Amino acid sequence: MSVKDSNGNELSAGDSVQIIKDLKVKGCSVTLKRGSVVKNICLTNKEDEIEGKVDKAGVIVLKTCFLKKI
Repeated sequence: MSVKDSNGNELSAGDSVQIIKDLKVKGCSVTLKRGSVVKNICLTNKEDEIEGKVDKAGVIVLKTCFLKKI
């Protein structure tokens, strides 16, 4: 399975990614701002989702279409 970011770069476990769009987090009053960095990501069973730890929201699942590899 190949997991790719919004630019088509391949992601692997442990990479750092940057959010490219402001995102509202469901079930929480936090908004993730554009440019926020998510470090040490984990891959899931789906090729369009990753798990990552965000400072304000804890561990969340993010769609890869809103991320770019740094």
